[in-house]
Amino acid sequence: MNKISIKKILFVVMTLFIATACEDFLDQEVPGKLPETEYYKTDEDLNLGVTAIYDMISAEYNTNWASLYMVKTLLSDEGNAGGSNNGDQLGYQTLDDFKTDDQNDKVRDVWGHLYAAIMRANRVVVNATGENAFQKRLVAEAKALRALCYFDLVTLWGDVPLVLGDVDPSSYTTFGRTPEADIYGQIESDLLDAIADLPLKSAYADMDKFRMSKGAAQALLGKTYLFMEDFPKAKTQFDAVIGSGVYELENDLGIVFSQEGEFGKESLFELSFSSAEAYDWGNFPWGGRPESNIHVQLMGPRADYYTMAPGDSLIGGWGFNVPTKKMYDAYVDAGDVNRRVYTVMSEEELEDNGGNWSVDDAYDFEGYFRRKYGTFNTNTVDVGELNYTTNFKIIRYADVLLMAAEAEYRTNNEAQARDYINEVRSRPGTNLPDVTATGGDLFDAIVTERQLELAFEGFRFLDLVRWGLAPQELGPLGFKTGTHEHLPIPLNDVRSAGLRQNDGY
Repeated sequence: MNKISIKKILFVVMTLFIATACEDFLDQEVPGKLPETEYYKTDEDLNLGVTAIYDMISAEYNTNWASLYMVKTLLSDEGNAGGSNNGDQLGYQTLDDFKTDDQNDKVRDVWGHLYAAIMRANRVVVNATGENAFQKRLVAEAKALRALCYFDLVTLWGDVPLVLGDVDPSSYTTFGRTPEADIYGQIESDLLDAIADLPLKSAYADMDKFRMSKGAAQALLGKTYLFMEDFPKAKTQFDAVIGSGVYELENDLGIVFSQEGEFGKESLFELSFSSAEAYDWGNFPWGGRPESNIHVQLMGPRADYYTMAPGDSLIGGWGFNVPTKKMYDAYVDAGDVNRRVYTVMSEEELEDNGGNWSVDDAYDFEGYFRRKYGTFNTNTVDVGELNYTTNFKIIRYADVLLMAAEAEYRTNNEAQARDYINEVRSRPGTNLPDVTATGGDLFDAIVTERQLELAFEGFRFLDLVRWGLAPQELGPLGFKTGTHEHLPIPLNDVRSAGLRQNDGY
């Protein structure tokens, strides 16, 4: 499938945003200047405004290494920060070790990216009139994307400022922290509104598969209800997604995370990246948002020490997000060979296949290489390090089935919970025996299945926190109850807006 080059669409709209945000220069009218309130009236203008939201949500790199994916993943027990030493990308290192503070640059910039996306969504929601079905759909996309951003904010930071209007930047500091319950209420409201006007994924043309669909919004609403512990409502939303007939499991995990599986039958929502710019070391936009997924290069096996096995396609990178022995052992203990080979590889396996790892003391390295979201030369072009097209999966059908299993378990329907777990376990490329557990053992099976199926997808930390298992699983890594359930509010916002800091920071 051809990649969707969102940023090319944005040149005109971002030029307009800049123009409308500036004061008149020398008291002269700017030729062609259009008030922002008039901009969102046509189909074309509104479409560009919504595209700008997707663009900001996919801003995994923007002058600084500050990836929402990396932040959520490094807080878990799946991988170590890695890099060359404990000062290499210090913001990621301190997150990984639960030693972060309110001046962490990754925390600061991810917080800022989320609010920048919300600002763009607010402009659409407030200024659009929704005069036809197409415009109503675009407003629904904006609301669903705003809900996604607030979900990340509330689950990572707790009480956060709730900004819903098209607010002048000078007024940002007037917003205090809103209680979690109210943030969840707004997420629910936005998603219910969006679901009413969003189409099924199957109704979108191929070029629009990156967009929020009815199923994606329903799945996100179901997930929201899980975090709210409203399990009957969660079950209703997951039932709607499963009953739609739009989604299926791919035959194996390898397809899901290949180019073939991007926007495929298991995908509900993913962030799109492109190699269209054919970056080289002379034109890569280190000062702005690239179209490629440069974080994949950051996370590849450290090329200083790594030699690819003949016949493999996993090439070297810069050595971050390195699997832990605990993660590898979880697959071994479960007898889960098929998913493991698509997720994590041991140094022994590398060498048995003719590759090599040349040092014994690489920083944070425990003997394992990550293959999920790996640096595969099949996913890049030209200057390989700079042009990875790998999409980040935000919602996929296996996740929906496992969340549905939890909702069924919580509403005392253990038979259906087992059916959903076993649907994931029994696909040809996984092929594990059925789970037959009951009671607390069944819940443990759900926990384990999510760990194995969804490793390195950014869900593990949030799952452990909401289940109350973080002290048990993350305590040995430095997690402290009463502090590390949430990230610190960035210092600049504490000072400028008078925001209360989270406990322990």
